Order: sequence, then C-alpha cells, then structure tokens
Amino acid sequence: MQEDRRLAVLRAIVEDYVHTEEPVGSKALVERHGLGVSPATVRNDMAVLEDEGYIRQPHTSAGRVPTDKGYRMFVDRLTTVKPLSSAEKRAISSFLDGAVDLDDVVQRSVRLLSQLTRQVAVVQYPTFSRSTVRHVELVALAPRRLLVVLILSTGRVEQRVVELPADLSDDTLADLRRLVLSAAVGQTIADAMTELRAAVPPVGDGTTAAVVEVLNDALGDERSDHKIAVGGTANLARYGDSFDSAVRPLLEALEEHVVLLKLLGEAGTGGLVTVRIGAEGPYEELASTSVVSTGYGPADESLATLGIVGPTRMDYPGTMAAVRAVARYVSRILDEG
Repeated sequence: MQEDRRLAVLRAIVEDYVHTEEPVGSKALVERHGLGVSPATVRNDMAVLEDEGYIRQPHTSAGRVPTDKGYRMFVDRLTTVKPLSSAEKRAISSFLDGAVDLDDVVQRSVRLLSQLTRQVAVVQYPTFSRSTVRHVELVALAPRRLLVVLILSTGRVEQRVVELPADLSDDTLADLRRLVLSAAVGQTIADAMTELRAAVPPVGDGTTAAVVEVLNDALGDERSDHKIAVGGTANLARYGDSFDSAVRPLLEALEEHVVLLKLLGEAGTGGLVTVRIGAEGPYEELASTSVVSTGYGPADESLATLGIVGPTRMDYPGTMAAVRAVARYVSRILDEG
C-alpha cells in the first residue's frame, strides 16, 4: 500500500512539475490530486522518495522536482500511453495523406510531430541500403533516349535518363523491361545490383549494359542513409529557465546530424517506443535531454527512426503517444506506396 501511494505521489509530482514548471509542495499535491491522505503523510512519502533519489529539492524551502530516476520510474510504471483524441488522429491522417512523395512525407512528419509535442522533432530518412526494389519502369522518350524510373520499398523514387548507342524498337524495349523486372524487383539493393550485372549479355549493342549501368548507379546512391529532417527548434524557447544546462547543448547538437542519429538510436521493431532520459543517453553534455523515439517502415520492417528530443521536463505520456501514432501513419503510407 505504501509503495502504491508513493508511486501515486511521484506521478502527481511529475505531472504537476511538467504542467506548472514550478517545484511541487505537499499542500498543492493534496489539493490537486485527491490522494486521500493528509499533507503530513504526503510529506513523509516525499521524504522517502527524496531519500531514494526519485525527487530532489532544488533549494531550501522549495517544493520538490523529479530527478532522472524519478522520470524513469514514472515512464516505466505507465500502465497505458495516453491515447490521442479523435481530432488529433484525424489531423494526423489528413495532414500526412496529402503527401506526394517521400521528401514530402518526411517534411510533413517532422512538422506534425513538433506541433503535437511542442518539442524538437527529428525524422531520419529511410535507410536506402536496407530497402528493396518495388518496381522499375522504362519509358521511351526518343529512339535513342530512355527514361528509367526506380521505385523502392521506402517510397523513394529515382529517375534517370539513358542515352542509348542504337535505336530502340518496341520489341527490344519490351524484352529489356522483362529482363530488368525479373532481375531487380523484390530484391534487396545489393542483390538487385548483382542480378542486374549478371543479366548483361556478353555481346550485344550495349543497350542493356547502358540501362543496367544507370540503374546500378541509382541503386548505389546512398545519399539518404544519414539524412534527417529537424523541426520545431523554436519550441526550445519555452525552456528559457534551463537554457545553459539543457537548451544550449541541444541547439549545438541540432547542427550535427550524426549526433542526432546517435541520439535517436537504432530503429526498433514492433511499434516499440524507446524513452531515454537524461544521462541514459550517449552524450554527457546532453545529460539534461530526453529522447522519445521509435522505428518506422512498411510491413513492420523498421527502415529508419523518428522521435523528439527536448529537456527532461516533458509530457512523456503525450509525447510517447504522438511519436507512436505518427510512426504508424508514416509506416502505413510507405506500405501503400
């Protein structure tokens, strides 16, 4: 009973501190949360929580604030992630469904996440090298000019123009299309490149070789492997009271994409949302920063990570719900192509 009551007190302290941005006292807890016990009992529970390192007193005669350990206990004991409202779900769906290509999906996602959470949102582009070939289309533009369209499972589209060494007949184009589709579609990037090279005949007019060369060039382009989008930096203005400890280091980190990718961590599978609080992260100078992230991708295959970063004083239940929901919608969009 005492443990349950102290957990309720800790939960109330976290919620009040995140909401009011002020240290929380026992009297305020009793008045706001109906804990069913006297202020004296709450003070005793707060003393125990402080001794155990879950809360601390920032200065004499002040209320208490959560520590990293307290936030961790709060997150780990969440029985349910706060569900998004119907209006929020409709907003996510309508905003993301309007995207026209992968870049648009990523840019919309980062804006949406930052608006929903009022934090800095980070979205990693799908990792090109882990995707598969969904389709290849060959379109004749002129007798000796061909448009090659490559579509990947990530939703990424590459278009290249090939100059051919000889005129291309309709029958030759049909044969070439069948050869390319058979070699590449459904294959991973590495396997598609191998199969395409093997499909080039040892002798011929060079048309197949020219198309395969362009396709392999497109497949080997890994520009998006470490590409990310960031949004909502202005939200950090809400944390002016902790500028030197939390905001300044985070602003500096936003300039380094490699740092942000490491902060987000590896893409998880199965819709698992990861929360790293304060010093649990990989960088000591960002010890006042928390990260809420999850993987996304088509058909439960996590190709990349998205999430938010911000000072440890954040609405964890709401942020976790928003991150999970946006990841699910983006995954659905990629799955539907």
